[in-house]
Order: sequence, then structure tokens, then C-alpha cells
Amino acid sequence: MKTLEQLLSDFENVPATISWYLADLGEAKGKQELFTKQSPQKLKTLREHALIESAVSSNRIEGVEVNQARIGTVIFGKALLRNRNEEEVRGYRKALDWIHEKGAKLPVSEKTILKLHELARGEIWDAGKYKEKDGDIIEKYTDGRERVRFKTVTAAETPSYMKQLISKCENCLKQREVHPLIVLAAFNLDFLCIHPFRDGNGRASRFLLLLQCYHLGYEVGRFISLERLIEENKERYYETLEQSSQNWHEGKHDPWPYIGYLLYILKEAYREFEKRMEGLQNPRGEKTALITQAIRQLPEVFRIADIQRKCPGISVDMIRKVLKDLRAEGRTKCLGMGKAAQWKRVGKWTK
Repeated sequence: MKTLEQLLSDFENVPATISWYLADLGEAKGKQELFTKQSPQKLKTLREHALIESAVSSNRIEGVEVNQARIGTVIFGKALLRNRNEEEVRGYRKALDWIHEKGAKLPVSEKTILKLHELARGEIWDAGKYKEKDGDIIEKYTDGRERVRFKTVTAAETPSYMKQLISKCENCLKQREVHPLIVLAAFNLDFLCIHPFRDGNGRASRFLLLLQCYHLGYEVGRFISLERLIEENKERYYETLEQSSQNWHEGKHDPWPYIGYLLYILKEAYREFEKRMEGLQNPRGEKTALITQAIRQLPEVFRIADIQRKCPGISVDMIRKVLKDLRAEGRTKCLGMGKAAQWKRVGKWTK
């Protein structure tokens, strides 16, 4: 809300980096229709993989993890769930299904936000309800010390702030004086600063990012997991969020670090989407590319289990085959034997 108020009342020059991101994203959006008319089977593979990655990554950012062997069952199956973590991952998938199915027809409203939170949080007592008690964002250190990283909006003020947030966002988009992607990122920052729920605010913010992208015609989140990219850049996420939330209550904060971060995530998603669509010809090739990308992003020495965490839903046999092929090409080297054996990248690998 405070960020949107800044944009409505005193919009200053856009930093050069933000302008570059906007230009790149405009070009990527222009190519979007061309890519989405390509191989239906290829797109189906991308959609399924993005769904798995999104449900797993967004919950993992919040410390919610499930057994790797059960990811496919939890997300796509109908079997009984074993614990609370599995409930939250499946709930996240249900919320994603709703967003992907409705797209831009699903309004950005309080009703939608509460429903998304309810789906993701499942049977917990306050799912789909604003917080009832005040709660600041606390950072805990390994030595036991704590500090208040940010004082959120009080529980009593939360409903009013949420109504204003949605209203001001609509006004910004109607006035068309600010680029809609900047409005999207500003909304996301304000939502996190309001912190309307007792728990699940980060996940709700990522739902809204995806939904608002649909409203603006940026549909890359259907094929590339925005949540996975955020997880891979988690340190930068927390760093820019803290930078941009300082003095938020007074309306004297600097929103550009966080706005730039979200635009960077969208740009990376489109870059990855274009690369996959241009270079892959079949679902098997898509899986090979996903595994190779995971290896590129891991430390120089890694294990098969590390690849599994980045490639949920891809079998161990497929991962082993790709590693064997890369070893034959001189690009990987096995440093041991058995399931826990370490592997090493060899030669030039670009991040």
C-alpha cells in the first residue's frame, strides 16, 4: 500500500536497470505466443514439471519438505497423505491448479487471496483468515540471538490495509502512468509488508505474483516455475525485501531493490523458457536438459540426491543415464561407488 501510494503521488524516474528489465520483458512477451504454438507434448512436459517445482520450492523456502520418493504421489496422486508437510504441498498444488485454470479471469480480490491461502494451508484452524494477533518478522541467529527484522501491520488494521492495497493497485493500473509490471512488484512488496496472515504470507505472495502475471499477459509461470527461481535466488530475495521494507510504514522506503529482484526473476524465467523451446525436440530431451541444468547450478562436487532435489519427478535411472552420457563426453567424473557416490563437473560449465 505504501509503495503504491508513492507511485500514485510522486513517481520519480525509473532506475536504468529497471528500464532494461522492462524492455527485455516486453520483447519476451512478444515472443510468447510464437513459443506456445509449438509442440503440445513439449509444453505438457514443461507444465507438469513447473507444477512440481513450484509446489515443492515454494514450500521448501518456508521449511516445508516432503520425502523425495513421494513427491509424484503427493502432487498428482490421490493416496492418503502421511503428514502436515504433505498436506501443505498438495494444497499448494490445488491453488496452482485454480490459478492456471482460471488465469486472468480470476480477479485479484480479497476473496481470491483468502481462498488461495485456504487452499494452501489446508485443514489448519486459521486457513483463509487474516491474522488475529500482532506478529512481527523475527530473525533468529545460530547463537540464539533474535532481532525484529520488520514490524508488520497490526491485526486490527490488516483488513483495512488489504482493502486499500487492492484499491490502490486497481487505480495505478487504470491511470497507466506507471508500467504495470512495476505496479505488480509494488503490490507484492506491500503485501509482504502488511503480512496479513499468521503464517503462509510468502506462499500467498507467490500465488499473487503468478496470478497478476496472468492478468498482464505474462504467462511464463505456466511453463517455468517462478517459485523455483526464487528459491535458487533466496538470499537475494531476503536481502532486497529487507532493503525495500525499511521505513515502509512512514512511506519513505526505497522499493526499487525488491522491484528489480522480481523483474529479474521474470526475465530469467523467460530466458529459460526460450532456451528450452528453441533447443528441445521431445520430452526425453527436455528431461535431459533439466538434469543438465541442475548439474550446472549445483556445486562442482555433488550427489545424485542433489539432482533429485532440483528435478523432482524425474527417475533416478534417468539421472544416472544422463550422468553416464556426460561422463562419456568427459563432462562429469564419478568419485566413488554406490548410491551416495559423489560426482564432479569436468571442463567448462557456465552457470
